[in-house]
Amino acid sequence: MTDSHLLAVAFDFGTTYSGYAFSFRDNPLKIQTNQGWIAGSDQLISLKTPTCVLLNSKKEFDSFGFEAENKFASLAEDGQHHSWLLFRRFKMLLHSNETLSRTTTVEDINGKSMPAMTIFAMSIGYLKRHFLEALNKQKIGIEDSDIKYVLTVPAIWNDNAKQFMREAAEQAGIETKRLKLSFEPEAASIWCQTITTKAKESLSKSGNQYMIIDLGGGTADISVHEKQIDNTLKELHKASGGPWGGTVVDDNYLQWLKQIFGSATMQKFQEEQMEDYFQLHREFEIKKRSITPDSNGKITVRLSASLRELYQKNEKVQLDDKIASLGLKGMVTFTGDKLRVDASVIKGWFEAPINSVITHVQRVLKEPNMQRVDTILIVGGFGECKLAQDQIQKAIRNKCIIIPEGAGLAVLKGAVRYGHSPDIISSRIMPHTYGFSVLETFDEQTHYDATITFLDGEKYAEDVFSTIIRAGEGVTLGKIISKGPYTPTCQDNTTFNVYCTEKVDPKYTTDPGCKHLGRLRVSHSNGRCCKDNKLNASFIFGDTELLVKAVNLRTGEEFETYIDCL
Repeated sequence: MTDSHLLAVAFDFGTTYSGYAFSFRDNPLKIQTNQGWIAGSDQLISLKTPTCVLLNSKKEFDSFGFEAENKFASLAEDGQHHSWLLFRRFKMLLHSNETLSRTTTVEDINGKSMPAMTIFAMSIGYLKRHFLEALNKQKIGIEDSDIKYVLTVPAIWNDNAKQFMREAAEQAGIETKRLKLSFEPEAASIWCQTITTKAKESLSKSGNQYMIIDLGGGTADISVHEKQIDNTLKELHKASGGPWGGTVVDDNYLQWLKQIFGSATMQKFQEEQMEDYFQLHREFEIKKRSITPDSNGKITVRLSASLRELYQKNEKVQLDDKIASLGLKGMVTFTGDKLRVDASVIKGWFEAPINSVITHVQRVLKEPNMQRVDTILIVGGFGECKLAQDQIQKAIRNKCIIIPEGAGLAVLKGAVRYGHSPDIISSRIMPHTYGFSVLETFDEQTHYDATITFLDGEKYAEDVFSTIIRAGEGVTLGKIISKGPYTPTCQDNTTFNVYCTEKVDPKYTTDPGCKHLGRLRVSHSNGRCCKDNKLNASFIFGDTELLVKAVNLRTGEEFETYIDCL
């Protein structure tokens, strides 16, 4: 990456909400965010907008965010929405998806499919256009080539998901050489180094070790860093976490409503009262943030009268009788358009994701090399939830737990800072062991359990895992590991099959847990024979993505390439 950019902009493409922020190179810490998307008639103003895409009847992009939800609801009111497509909360499609490819599809809220790459590209393209319009209002004459783009991704994502996001950004018109991917907990860690609060005091001394828990909409993403003497950050533990974000609470709420009103009624409610359906989500989003450890008695959630009317039309059992049959008598009541629910019921919807986070964090902190970690930062949208904060603080008592001001925007602002100084993360821990599948001359003692093949009368062991780098190994930014020489089997190009596993010392690429990551294809000049095109392959580690260079040993020609994981 060159430093010729005038400004850096970060797109926080979230499961639930998306937004952007930017700053100019001459004042990188003066970070500007969009001043607010307006939800609609209730004038809810947010610094992020729902990750939601609306396509028209010709499957062309129409709108994004609150605007998309409101327009689709309006179309539904007039019965004109049937040929339109609305995609919501589709980012989790990329989480732990081993079969992810360029042809993977995603379904809209009514089950209609579109290529996922198209929907992601449309979303990123919208954020880019919105940003450029905002930028041009305050500064003219800035070219696209003056901008460095940063796209946030969970650190726990696989290589194929990261490549998917990069290619979607390219389709959205972002030049790949001006794009960086930023790991979300790393970005939060970077931002917390700059803010003048208790967090900075705890993190600013060299040698200090701390954990970042990024609780987002879809995932909980956990990293551990050590502040270095040169002010860079060293990763101490491979990124970890799971699908334990705030949307789990939303899903639990919807499942609970289905128990009361029935799945058929909830489906009709979504189809026939679209505006009320979206309002139900927005209402709960606001209510969710207000639940605290001290919340008791009954909590009021507004619920459209249309939902009760649909229930009375479609169900034979009276609503009060249904509530009693579920053991909720006295805990749930209805008054007009108000649903009154006992706080203990609502708190129950939070238990699963919060308990999963706590169990995982405790397991990581018990590891021998984590004993000096004395501070925990909680950031992210779900990280602002008082209930989550309280439960984590009660469960992990021997650590200093800090929730920085503006925890929900820490990732976004840190990603902007990372765009200006990508070398601020000086080393990372490898999450996997990477290697090639190779043939090895058969050795009776080593390859007693191998699949055997013969070439030119010689005996070889197949599928041997030739390790490039091991899981758990720390790598500095730009660390180069060269392998070779390799003799091509074809004059025009060489294709290597790359594998990865969480095992430290895999023996074969067919071992359990070992997966085919992708293909590394290198084109090369023609020689008289394959031996003329012997190659060395150099893997460049330490960045958020794996880079590869190959050198033709005869010509000195250098090829920069990437592993195709899709």
